[in-house]
Amino acid sequence: MKLLVKGGTVIDPVAGKTMEKDILIVDGKITKTGVHLSAGGAEMLDASGKMVAPGLIDMHVHLREPGFEAKETIFSGTCSAARGGFTSVACMPNTSPVADNAAIISYIKNTAREKGAVNVYPIGAITRESKGDELAEMGDMKEAGAVAFSDDGMPVMNAGLMRRAMQYSRMLGLAIISHSEDKNISAGGAMHEGYMSTVLGLKGIPSSAEEVMVARDILLAEETGCRLHIAHVSTAGSVRLVREAKARGVKVTAEVTPHHFSLTDQTVAGYDTATKVNPPLRAAADVDAVKEGLADGTIDVIATDHAPHTVEEKDVEYDLAPFGMVGLETAVGLVWTELVAPGVLTPLQAVMKLTINPSMVLGISKGTLDAGSDADITIIDPAASWTVDPAQFAGKGRNTPFTGRLLTGMPYMTIVGGRVVMREGIV
Repeated sequence: MKLLVKGGTVIDPVAGKTMEKDILIVDGKITKTGVHLSAGGAEMLDASGKMVAPGLIDMHVHLREPGFEAKETIFSGTCSAARGGFTSVACMPNTSPVADNAAIISYIKNTAREKGAVNVYPIGAITRESKGDELAEMGDMKEAGAVAFSDDGMPVMNAGLMRRAMQYSRMLGLAIISHSEDKNISAGGAMHEGYMSTVLGLKGIPSSAEEVMVARDILLAEETGCRLHIAHVSTAGSVRLVREAKARGVKVTAEVTPHHFSLTDQTVAGYDTATKVNPPLRAAADVDAVKEGLADGTIDVIATDHAPHTVEEKDVEYDLAPFGMVGLETAVGLVWTELVAPGVLTPLQAVMKLTINPSMVLGISKGTLDAGSDADITIIDPAASWTVDPAQFAGKGRNTPFTGRLLTGMPYMTIVGGRVVMREGIV
């Protein structure tokens, strides 16, 4: 099977270049790139006026299966990823049962192989049942295919246990992904602590709840030599801590979500439970700091923290609603609208944070357009304007605060292993 992607502007994050090139795909692999390519018997895909990038990677999603299939399944979640332009996703372990053993990791991989529209990489739990009491079988999970370890959704409150987890993780060569939250500080909070939480009468989650754990885990990573990845950075203090740690040579990377660089705590004013996320939407100064961290390289990765919930779960009082919003299908539009168009990031910088950088954090062979690599490709139309309509989402979740928002830049085509899985919004 042959595909020839012609006429597009190729963004190559490995070479650090943007150039006009064609890409020839044969039997699921990229075989050649160059100008004015031709190939007998190949299906031509016209990418004129569009940007051609390595397949986008979202290293922080919740596919909910096994156990919470009413929210999302591996099938529906990967269809959502494909529609959003992502060719690979890494899924968090807060399923039921928790992905804390080789059997669940294998189940996820096998189900994704049978039903998934894109590549799926499971992340194993740090502790048994993510309860923070004892370490999970990390070595067994790596053998089964886990690409990192995290108790995302639940912080590892015991510093001694986190230190041991980092020692084991370093030995295994995998990263620890930290959900940085001190439950003693954040307990009962529903939104960012500040002026808006006072006005709205909601208990706040102060910035320190995140920052003290970022600081702790950086110190532990510095001591153990473990590769540490800070998930969903949301405060100016966290950005500063990561920046200082990198300057000292600590093996730390960080990610930010589109909602944390697009929205502030002012958005909560209407009590829309789709705005209830953890960490919460922060103040404008934090959003500015996050954008600065993206621009100067402090923040390496853009990841969605895609967290679908049922309508019934979210249609309750703000205090009672679960944390989380969906993000796979709005990510590219928000990146282009909020970061690329205003000049915060160049298209090349944005693509790096969505491809090669998460690939390097997870240690997977993706994010490149080199000859011989898997033909995972995302074609983006940077000029396309569209309005967010959750009714058109391919995933089960509809919990987004971006409904009705006009965005510029959208995925035009998603190619996974040489197969077109999404074309012009149709999976």
